[in-house]
Amino acid sequence: MLDSSAARLSEDPWRVFRIMAEFVESFETLSRTGPAVTIFGSARTKPDDLYYQAARDIAEGLAKEKIGVLTGGGPGIMEAANRGAAKVKGTPSIGLNIELPHEQKRNRYANVSVNFHYFFTRKVCLVKYSMGFIYMPGGFGTLDEFFEVLTLVQTQRIPAFPLILFGTGFWRGLFDWISSTLEPLGMISPGDLDLVRVTDDPQQAIEWILQYRRTIGIPEQIPLAFR
Repeated sequence: MLDSSAARLSEDPWRVFRIMAEFVESFETLSRTGPAVTIFGSARTKPDDLYYQAARDIAEGLAKEKIGVLTGGGPGIMEAANRGAAKVKGTPSIGLNIELPHEQKRNRYANVSVNFHYFFTRKVCLVKYSMGFIYMPGGFGTLDEFFEVLTLVQTQRIPAFPLILFGTGFWRGLFDWISSTLEPLGMISPGDLDLVRVTDDPQQAIEWILQYRRTIGIPEQIPLAFR
């Protein structure tokens, strides 16, 4: 009988093919969806929550400006964002769903869906096909996605896309800790926090995205497949 290390060795090449298949399917689908903004946030947020409504309003406002909305495809804030975008006919409301034993179920408001088995392939697509990122309140997953994208911008691995945190009350403690602990210890550089914007106003978040689009000249039109 093979020991565990030998079993893993025999299985790993097949995992490579599964990973490749996820990238091929997702790249083929998302390359046709046009300009989009990714909205992150908790899967546990309920429809009667103020942040749920704010995410829905932001997504609808972006969709009206011919900007697609990209989410993790699940419930909570993800559902709210897909729901807002889906209200605007012809706009991509994209959900990249992950297979999880609990919490994550695909929401019904995404009109473009891709399923993933691996977190890292999904995260690549949430970044690769976005021109801006909005972070609603969330847990470990949202924090992971925030710091990963912030690191990519800080290290200039990706352009300085808008990084917008929504909910000053929610994010204030984190910002205070970063500025009072990380920066004085030299763990980050002065000005690194300037890469991030914080607001409580859905329209302000939308306007920051539109300003960026005007600055770099991203085309407004949506592909014919979504008209």
